[in-house]
Amino acid sequence: MSNANHIQHTGAALSNPYLAIATAYGDYTKKSFEDTKLFVEKLCGAKSLENVIEVQTEFAKTAYETFESQAIGTLYGDLAKQSYKPFGGFAAKMTPTN
Repeated sequence: MSNANHIQHTGAALSNPYLAIATAYGDYTKKSFEDTKLFVEKLCGAKSLENVIEVQTEFAKTAYETFESQAIGTLYGDLAKQSYKPFGGFAAKMTPTN
């Protein structure tokens, strides 16, 4: 994705949480696919069991870091907050105060 397209998607994502989530999943999927492809290439070139274990460990670390770097959970939280905003005033009126 070009820098201009990324900025365009980021701006649109701020106003549309569904687009933000879809964009985050798309970015994660692309990165995950590239990492998996690189892993398979390295695995095919492994010459020993020790090398295979090293490549697998490196892939596991990379996959975990890629997953952790995504803010998809945060985006879902923001969507939930935004979705329930209209009901905030109603809930406050219905809450008994003693």
